[in-house]
Amino acid sequence: MKNPFHFRARKPSYDGYAVVTGAGSGIGRSFALELARRGSAVVCADLKLEGAKETVARIQEAGGTAHAVKCDVGKASQVEKLAAESEELLGHPVTLLINNAGVGMGGKFDELSLEDWKWCMDVNLWGVIHGCHHFVPGFKKRGGGAIINVASAASYTAAPEMSAYNVTKAGVRALSETLYSELKRDNIRVNVLCPTLVPTNIIKDGRLPARYSKLADHALMHYAMTTSDDVAKLTLNRLDRGELYTTPQVDAKLFWMLKRATPNLYANLLGFSYRFVKQ
Repeated sequence: MKNPFHFRARKPSYDGYAVVTGAGSGIGRSFALELARRGSAVVCADLKLEGAKETVARIQEAGGTAHAVKCDVGKASQVEKLAAESEELLGHPVTLLINNAGVGMGGKFDELSLEDWKWCMDVNLWGVIHGCHHFVPGFKKRGGGAIINVASAASYTAAPEMSAYNVTKAGVRALSETLYSELKRDNIRVNVLCPTLVPTNIIKDGRLPARYSKLADHALMHYAMTTSDDVAKLTLNRLDRGELYTTPQVDAKLFWMLKRATPNLYANLLGFSYRFVKQ
């Protein structure tokens, strides 16, 4: 059987010592596997340790180096511990952080509880803030590093019945845009990933009303225009080129251009269309 790690890409700008959150499945797993193919040692962090161990096993079976760590990114103390533990496990300072861990949340605004909002904010937004807070100082001290923050096209499409999710992902995009310019002089690269549908477990593990959770999961698994593996490869290539945005699918690009070119028209069209959605 051909070793998938046999052919390696050019040496990455982040020198091959990575931490990936939410690495137990989906895009996070794809990032970890692709980084290993490119010669990186990877710490695979996930709230579900078994998933992280599965990813690590796949990397190790192919000859790569990886470690599994349990981490709830919504808790600052656990991310702080992750930063310290990762350096020990890798035997080298971390040079790339991928803030990928996230959860799905849907429902009409007045149906969401404040607890729902807190749960979504803790993981999707605070998880990214915690990651940047605890890893950026080390990057600065060592004179360089890289960050990939996984947001979503939802950060700018702002679709109805996704208020909490939209807000958290918009926050991730805004943070990434800010850090891209602020950290440039410190030789720290930043990329923000904004996909539409990608086959992952985000619907299964999220909180969505029963009226459309099955439909949303079916759409993710059967109508996505790309795969998590392709998304990971593209994003890492964009990071290497020093680019800020990764919008991997055609629909993500179209929404982005329409929203930026005619924001009022876009909002009106969205509101008009929503009037015909079955309530």
